Amino acid sequence: MYKGIIFDFNGTLFFDSEKHLEAWREFSKRVRPNPFTDDEMREHMFGRTNKEILTYLMGKTPSKELVDSLGREKESVYRDMCRKDYKNTVLALGAEKFLDFLKENNIPRAIATMSEIENVEFYIEEFQLEKWFDLDKIVYADGVIASKPAPDIYLKAAQRLNLKPLECIVVEDALSGIEAAKRADAGKIIAIASMESTSIYEKIPAVSQIIKSFDEIDREIFETNVTV
Repeated sequence: MYKGIIFDFNGTLFFDSEKHLEAWREFSKRVRPNPFTDDEMREHMFGRTNKEILTYLMGKTPSKELVDSLGREKESVYRDMCRKDYKNTVLALGAEKFLDFLKENNIPRAIATMSEIENVEFYIEEFQLEKWFDLDKIVYADGVIASKPAPDIYLKAAQRLNLKPLECIVVEDALSGIEAAKRADAGKIIAIASMESTSIYEKIPAVSQIIKSFDEIDREIFETNVTV
């Protein structure tokens, strides 16, 4: 039985990985002769901050001004892509129903995303996240918190829920995020195969369950006195 749940956002509650891939591929061609490969995306993009991605691309640490400039430009392109593709700019399959269940049963919940504040504000408005989350429970890349696979973001999210990590379920899609949850000693890690093959996650011992829809999560694993 678990007391709370922490969600990654990109590729988890919102299946937007392809949009980030497309945006970063375009930007990577501006910095070096060849664009990001799929393997590089898995290792160096998902769960990382813009600064870390640009540092990898450039082979050196860029100035804060350059990070801010290129980061804003890339994220603006990404948000425009989301707005134009409004039919697919929706929460993941089963997510709303699952979030309704969590809210109705007063199960503590939080978001832990390496997105920066401009994107977080976009998500709050676009998906009306305040219906399900206390906005002060959203942990995001604030320029201080270490990025995944460091455990910091999940430790901080659990702290905001007043729970121990072992009392929490983490739902993630990124390999770096799964590693972060593992290092944080999360009680249960659920991988959601939003873009990757399930075989990627089958090789990871820390993953307890692999899902493609939030309908697949067993509601009875939470501590609640409310009959489902």
